[in-house]
Amino acid sequence: MRSDKIKKGLERAPHRALLHATGLSRKDLERPFIGVATSWTDLIPGHIGMRDLERFIERGICYAGGVPFFFGIPGICDGLAMGHLGMCYPLASRELIADSIESVCNAHQLDGIVCLTNCDKITPGMIMGITRLNIPAIIVTAGPMLSGRYNKRKLAFVHDTYEALAKAKKGEINEEELTCLEIEACPGAGSCQGLYTANTMACLTEAIGLSLPGCATALAVSAKKRRIAQSSGERIVELVKKDIKPKDIITEKSLDNAITVDMALGGSSNTVLHLTAIAYEAGIELDLKRFDKISKNVSHITLLEPAGIHYMEDLEFAGGIPAILKRLKTKLNNTQTLSGEKIYQIADSAQIIDDEVIRSFKRAYHKEGGIAVLYGNLAPDGAVVKQAAVSSKMMKFSGSARVFNREEEAMQAIMDKKINKKEVIVIRYEGPSGGPGMREMLAPTSAIVGMGLADSVALITDGRFSGGTSGPCIGHISPEASLAGPIAILKDGDIINIDIPNRKLEVELSESQIKERFKNWKAIAPKIKTGYLARYAKLVSSADKGAILSV
Repeated sequence: MRSDKIKKGLERAPHRALLHATGLSRKDLERPFIGVATSWTDLIPGHIGMRDLERFIERGICYAGGVPFFFGIPGICDGLAMGHLGMCYPLASRELIADSIESVCNAHQLDGIVCLTNCDKITPGMIMGITRLNIPAIIVTAGPMLSGRYNKRKLAFVHDTYEALAKAKKGEINEEELTCLEIEACPGAGSCQGLYTANTMACLTEAIGLSLPGCATALAVSAKKRRIAQSSGERIVELVKKDIKPKDIITEKSLDNAITVDMALGGSSNTVLHLTAIAYEAGIELDLKRFDKISKNVSHITLLEPAGIHYMEDLEFAGGIPAILKRLKTKLNNTQTLSGEKIYQIADSAQIIDDEVIRSFKRAYHKEGGIAVLYGNLAPDGAVVKQAAVSSKMMKFSGSARVFNREEEAMQAIMDKKINKKEVIVIRYEGPSGGPGMREMLAPTSAIVGMGLADSVALITDGRFSGGTSGPCIGHISPEASLAGPIAILKDGDIINIDIPNRKLEVELSESQIKERFKNWKAIAPKIKTGYLARYAKLVSSADKGAILSV
């Protein structure tokens, strides 16, 4: 075992003394050492229930003959970080999480690891870490939140808080109703109720085969989630004994499965960043064109919040990801999963309980998958849009540019009713390097919806969007403004053409006009000049490469 390096041999007497100080017996030294990386925190609703799940993971590990060692992983709530300087940190924290997993596991030579995770950047960060380590590992996602209730109506975090904020500004709802929504929208533990980034990544983790069947949609408050946690604790000891590692599961074919499931679900556009980064850690080349190729061949068969009326609880009760795999079986590769079963076995044993929540291809909500990748003179290296959440009338759109160099400036203009119909809001210098940290633009996109502009205004940015974003919102524009991408030289009044069906994003400027503007261009000085984000800004790659840190 790997852990023999810290517990076997005469020269390890001091090491054994330290291990005994933790309460270990001589017998424990003969067992596999299993790390449990937990992102429990009181700060994130998706993580507050993890103390309970830790008990069941521990029970499983001990039952199977392993020795569990718990250690903490930092977690940031995107919702709480949204709309201010704090949003510079969540994506950047993904790299800290991967580094933490690597550091603790290698320093202590652990034999295997269970990752207890849930939210937006924490799940991909942990997957990146275990892939880099390539020791036996399994992921437990802590589960979705139940929908809220108000006047017999289901509530979800984004729709009923961020969009309600703009409605309150317009006078469509009063302060009392807004307060009720604040209290009732998020009724307890779990990741936010829609197909936002946290839940999308949980679904893709299961589709790749890194968590047990049913894990992604099992609700945070359910006994089922407890049972999965205990089974995962048992399974990690088996994985150590059989020496089954993440790179045995994360292959080009299993990543294609994840993208296929993503497109069928209509998941968050952030998954493009995360799957690309995971592929990098696995030594697999995955570019934006792969996402678009699969999207054109997979129909969008679920309509979950924010794109539609269903919630994660509805997907769970319709059969969860195993039912999605059953529906998609002919489009999937029969890859191995950490459960011991192959994808086709899981699909064959699944039931599709509600064919309105999980539709057939003949009744698909959209012919193509949830995400589209656009190119053009505004995005030479690509841009990403969640096309499943764009209305049919906005799939093609032309408008005059309204240019802002920070999210806050754009948000102020929206709330002050200074944005007109047929305009394209441009928010730049918010990319991985220029942000730094590639902030999510949930506040302005939700304000656009709340102000009734969703079918008359578009937004483009070198930043990114929350999984809760809906409407014609195009992000990840590469190259970003701070790296001399064409978005840097846009001016108010420039005509921008968006053509999602034909995958085009262009400004009505000639190549010579663009070159002429760049003659007098100077990048805006970095917003943050000290600390981790200053270092991050110097090392981070562009969005089309997954916003990974260069070695």
